Amino acid sequence: MPRRNRRQHQSPRYVLPRDGSTFIGTQEMEGPSWTNGEIFKVRQIGSAAATKFYVCPGCNQNIPPGVAHIVAWPKDTGRGVDDRRHWHKHCWSRR
Repeated sequence: MPRRNRRQHQSPRYVLPRDGSTFIGTQEMEGPSWTNGEIFKVRQIGSAAATKFYVCPGCNQNIPPGVAHIVAWPKDTGRGVDDRRHWHKHCWSRR
């Protein structure tokens, strides 16, 4: 009977931060005017990656699948990606 080669389970070399900042394209920028200059982590979502419905907090309208939009969350909160919100591009840029 042939012998099976088994992988040795090793611990991960590094631990990724929970705030989502390790993804390529994540930027830090000042939020809309009502946030009083709070810094947000912002990521552009292309139309091919947009696969679900979201509600934009800027206008309370749907962001349907297939529409490019922005995901933003406060930089300094302890909850990290739990505070993510999906915005229309024009709602986020309107300050």
